Amino acid sequence: MTLAVVRSRGLAGMIAPPVTVEVHLANGLPSFTLVGLPDTEVKEARERVRAALQNCRFEFPSRRITVNLAPAELPKESGRFDLPIALGILAASGQIDARALDRYEFAGELSLTGELRPVRGALAMAYAVSRSAAPAGQRGFILPRQSADEAARVGEVPIFAAHDLLQVVAHLAADGDDAAGRLDRHRPAGIGEPPAYPDLADVRGQQAARRALEIAAAGGHSLLMVGPPGTGKSMLAMRLPGILPPMSAWEALESAAVLSLAGQFEPQRWATRVFRAPHHTASSAALVGGGSVPRPGEISLAHCGVLFLDELPEFDRRVLEVLREPLETGRVTISRAARQVDFPARFQLVAAMNPCPCGYLGQPARTCRCSPALVGRYRERISGPLLDRIDLRVEVPSLSDRELLDATAGESSAQVARRVLRANERAWRRQGCANAMLTGADVDRLCRPQAAARQLLLAASSRLGWSARAFHRVLRVARSIADLDDADEPTAAHIAEAVQYRRSMRDG
Repeated sequence: MTLAVVRSRGLAGMIAPPVTVEVHLANGLPSFTLVGLPDTEVKEARERVRAALQNCRFEFPSRRITVNLAPAELPKESGRFDLPIALGILAASGQIDARALDRYEFAGELSLTGELRPVRGALAMAYAVSRSAAPAGQRGFILPRQSADEAARVGEVPIFAAHDLLQVVAHLAADGDDAAGRLDRHRPAGIGEPPAYPDLADVRGQQAARRALEIAAAGGHSLLMVGPPGTGKSMLAMRLPGILPPMSAWEALESAAVLSLAGQFEPQRWATRVFRAPHHTASSAALVGGGSVPRPGEISLAHCGVLFLDELPEFDRRVLEVLREPLETGRVTISRAARQVDFPARFQLVAAMNPCPCGYLGQPARTCRCSPALVGRYRERISGPLLDRIDLRVEVPSLSDRELLDATAGESSAQVARRVLRANERAWRRQGCANAMLTGADVDRLCRPQAAARQLLLAASSRLGWSARAFHRVLRVARSIADLDDADEPTAAHIAEAVQYRRSMRDG
C-alpha cells in the first residue's frame, strides 16, 4: 500500500469544510512535498511529523513522500493537519491498517515527542461533522485531549480524546469495544457553578436608566446612555447580561463555536452570555474581524451576548461605521482576495458617552467650559445613520451626595430577569423571535397601536422628523414595553414611553 487517505477539517469562518489528506509514497530520492495551498504553519508540519514519528519509534520512510491537501483551492492554515499527515504516512508505509482510518476524522498538532497539542476551532469542526453523514454512518472525531472538552459539547458526534500519537495508533489497531488500547468516547466535563453576573441591586438610583435597561433586555434592543463621568453607565451595562433570558441550546452552541474559532472558549462559561468591551482605540479589523486568514472580531465574539462601547465618540468614526450593517443583518462578511467568510454577529449593542468633551454639560455642580461648536463637533463623531439604528437613548444624570446616601437598593437582577423572561417568552410565542428582530411586515402586523396611540405616534414622527427605520424601531420598542405589561397591543402610554427614548439624547 503506497497510498493512504485520511479525513480532516479546515476552517473558513463558521464553516469547517472537509479536507482530504492524501499521502503517496514513491521510489526516488528521499523527499517530503506538501501541496494543496498550505501556509507556512502547514509547511512546517514536515519537520514536526518526521521528528514525532521517529521519537515514537515508528519508521519514517526514506522515499519520495507527497502529501496533497484537497481541495486545492481552499487555503490550509495552522498545525491541525499534523496528526492526519502522520497517520497517512504510517498507513501508506504499511505500519497501520489503512481501513481503520475511514471510520474517523482527525485533527491535532504534533509536538516533536509525538504529544498532541490543542487546535483552534475544535467545536466548530465537530459541529460541521455532526451535519455531514459518512457513507457507513457518522464518523467519530479524534482530537487532542485539551480540545476534546469543547468538541464534546456537540453531543451528536462521537469524540475521542488522545494524549499522543501512540494512543491514536493503539486505538486504530484495537478490535472490539473492550480491546486493550481502545479510547473511550469522551464526555464533556461538568460545567460546575456558572460565573455570577454583577447584580443590578448594586446600582443606586437611576430609575430611568434601569427601566431602559429592562426594556432593552426584554426586546433585544440597542441602548445608548448619555451622562457625565461616574454616574453608573458602565455599571448598568455590565449588569445587562444578568437580566437577559437564558441562552437556548442553539445559542449556546453557536456562541461557543465563534469563541472556539478565536481560541477563547472556556468550558465553565458554557451557556453564559458574553460581555465584550473593546477599548476605544480598537481598529475596524479588531471590531469586525479580519486578517489574511479571517478571524472573528469583537462583534462576532459578542454573538448572542452584549457588546459594550464605552466613550462612544472617542472611537474612530470609520470604526463605528462598520457597525451599521451587522446591526441590521446580524451577520458580517469579510472579503479577501483569496476567500470570503461569514461570521454571525447578532449582538446587543450598549454604548455610553459623555454629553460633551469635558463631560459636565448641564450639570449644576460643575461648570462646563466647552463651546457650542466644540460640543457639536464632539457629537458629530457619531454619524446620523448609526444613531438612527440605536433603539433606546437615555440620560444618566449625576446624583447629589444626599441622593446617594438616601437611595435604597433597587430591585435585584433576579427580580428584573423574571419580568424580562416573561416578556421574552410572550414575544417568542407570538412571532418566533425577539421584538428587535421583527421585519417591516411583522411590525405592521404585530405592532399596530390603538387609535389614540396611533395619533400620538404620527404627531411625534411628524414633529421629530423620523426616518422610516426610526418609525419602525419606535414601534418595536413599544411592543416590548407592552409585553412587559402583558398587553395585547401597544397603548398610548407605551407609545409615549417609546417616543421619549428616541428623543432622550439632547441633540443640541
